[in-house]
Amino acid sequence: MTTTTLEAVPCYLCGSHASREFVHAEDDLGGTPGRFRFVRCLNCNLAYQNPRVPLDRIGAYYDDTYIAHRKKRNWGVLTPLFERAMNKLDEDKAAIVARYIDLVPGTEVLDVGCAVGTFLTHLKKTRGIRATGVDFKDLSSAATLQDVEFHCGLFYDADLAAGRFDLVTMWHFLEHDYDPMRSLATAHRVMRPGATLVIEVPRLDSRTFSWFGDRWPGLQAPQHTVLYDRESLLRAVQRCGFEVVDYLPYGAFPAYFYLFTGAAFWLLKGRGLNLDKAIVPYFVGQLLALPLTLFERRLNLAMQTVICRRPL
Repeated sequence: MTTTTLEAVPCYLCGSHASREFVHAEDDLGGTPGRFRFVRCLNCNLAYQNPRVPLDRIGAYYDDTYIAHRKKRNWGVLTPLFERAMNKLDEDKAAIVARYIDLVPGTEVLDVGCAVGTFLTHLKKTRGIRATGVDFKDLSSAATLQDVEFHCGLFYDADLAAGRFDLVTMWHFLEHDYDPMRSLATAHRVMRPGATLVIEVPRLDSRTFSWFGDRWPGLQAPQHTVLYDRESLLRAVQRCGFEVVDYLPYGAFPAYFYLFTGAAFWLLKGRGLNLDKAIVPYFVGQLLALPLTLFERRLNLAMQTVICRRPL
């Protein structure tokens, strides 16, 4: 992709056009040609992609090989490990949520950036919640979305009633967003007073970024538009009227994935990661890295989660 197809944007947080160079990144996961620039806002220090791929072109980077949208489920003898890893991710998300809200039958839950909807299906099966999902890619044919109220398109364009939801989750959505402040304002609008918002994103001020630099998986250019450190994430939610209930220097998403892919991206240098070939070394490495990942909640390895509440 050439620079003539990119568009300049102001800071998502404060609107300033003044910025300085920060880091350049490639599509290390998919291997699509192109080098993309991230800058730091000179006014508020937010890190964001500028220029960026226009919204009407970014869909090409979310094809069926994109990791959240992959349909392949058969990995031979490793299939049970793969399925367990996917199920554990949803279980860990549910465990985080359960600390802050009592999910009872009929609880209205909205997952923004729901992909194929396995988290919502898990909550529906285990807690009896009423499930709604939004994703800009039409994944409605997925079996896991058959019993979910699914809205295809941009979150702030979805036809969702004000004050409807008891819980809104954004698992690795906000770093992809083209208008994150508008999305946060939309979440505030569709939540009832006292409702809970859970946001998980990669953490820019993490150990893995300091280790991998321009090959850090959290850059994931050009899909990631914004890079949040702790300060900028908290500032964004507070600016949109939310009260911060808790901040966690980790998330449900495994930090090991960033350790493995960061090392792979450093070796491959933009050629893309073949997941079919990587799955065996991935699970082998997971065993070897177990002592480190057991302490990931203390080590600030890769993720961050903020739990917010819409004021009464």
